[in-house]
Amino acid sequence: MLALLCRALAAKASLALAACLVTLHLSAQELPKPKITKPQVEMPLRVLLIGNSYFYYNNSLHNHIKRMLASGNPAPKESDIDYKSATISGASLAHQPVEWLVTPGQLGVKEGFQLVILADGSAAPLSDARRIESRRLIREHAATIRKHGGQVALYMTHAYAAPHRQTKPQNLTATARHYIEAANEIDALVIPVALAFEEAYRQRPNVSLHMTYDGSHPNALGTYLAACVTFSSIYSQPCKGNIYNYFGQFSPEEIAFLQSVSDTVVQRFFNR
Repeated sequence: MLALLCRALAAKASLALAACLVTLHLSAQELPKPKITKPQVEMPLRVLLIGNSYFYYNNSLHNHIKRMLASGNPAPKESDIDYKSATISGASLAHQPVEWLVTPGQLGVKEGFQLVILADGSAAPLSDARRIESRRLIREHAATIRKHGGQVALYMTHAYAAPHRQTKPQNLTATARHYIEAANEIDALVIPVALAFEEAYRQRPNVSLHMTYDGSHPNALGTYLAACVTFSSIYSQPCKGNIYNYFGQFSPEEIAFLQSVSDTVVQRFFNR
């Protein structure tokens, strides 16, 4: 009974989000074009993610990206891959000690990070005041990261879903536009995770990518999709055929669907 109830709730939440997103899909081409359309670091092995609970749910996003890289083609030695994640629950970029985090040696990475992926709080793009503050922080943090020899990528957070009280159809466009414009301003790559969630819900309204109890945090499928998009964006490798499957937690059909969505969105986003 509990399993059936959970599935019913997941389907209800997914349908609600899909209804909100379907019209936005039609206007996706109206978003600003990304200025940076390919990775700025070739095969980065020392990577830091700075964000919040959207990153650390489900065994942490950075672990999944690292495992995809180790399972890719070409694949570096796993011992050469050094991924770190610095997350604070409910945090915005104002809460992150970026200078300390990216100073070589502070997190056990002597040579410093080649790439730092930044995500602001989920509500940062949803009001003028927060957008202005977020853009300021992104500029400051990007300068700090580059001072220490790293490049920057911005992580476009996914939109809220029902039952989250701030779920609105316009949130997706606001979020996507915010991160694209912020990335263009600092000449950084943007990782279009929000657009991949939207595409998955458009193709399959019954799929569940959010935690059903809050409509905010990603569930395991959502984290896997986010990892696919991040992996493909920063390494210019398709996800299709990557053998990493979260240690068998997902079916081959689920893996194929999420990899296909990711590849479609990444190709469309960077080549439009």
